[in-house]
Amino acid sequence: MAELYDFDATALDGKAVDLADYQGKVVLVVNVASKCGFTPQYEGLEALYRQYKDQGFEILGFPCNQFGAQEPGDPDEIANFCSTTYDVTFPMFAKVDVNGPDAHPLYKWMKGQKKGLAGTRDVKWNFTKFLVDQNGDVVARFGPQDKPEAIEKHVAKLFG
Repeated sequence: MAELYDFDATALDGKAVDLADYQGKVVLVVNVASKCGFTPQYEGLEALYRQYKDQGFEILGFPCNQFGAQEPGDPDEIANFCSTTYDVTFPMFAKVDVNGPDAHPLYKWMKGQKKGLAGTRDVKWNFTKFLVDQNGDVVARFGPQDKPEAIEKHVAKLFG
């Protein structure tokens, strides 16, 4: 059975990242966008990251342009926006598709592990969040409306 550590991804700066680098950590994977109504969640995500990163918590941000073309920027524009607007310090990755035939393999796997509301597989919008435990298993899926502040208790529980 697959786990988070079986995948790789491309960082926003173009470097290959083996997700096995996150082995033993609690990870929140989020598809993000800079021109979305949920974009202010970057602030809450960064606060959550800073609160738990020293305990072994990571947030992996995957820009996605599949929903209303809300992430039109190139890697430099995305990095600049995240840095200057929300002081994002958690890892950001290259733009990906989360649905359809070109969906990133990580997203194909996560959607199979935890379905959305009413059993749907597809990601419905930007800022959908997948929580992965220290064993690399998806333990929860949160919709775009679920703010980082509401997810904090689920993260805390994994550090038990």
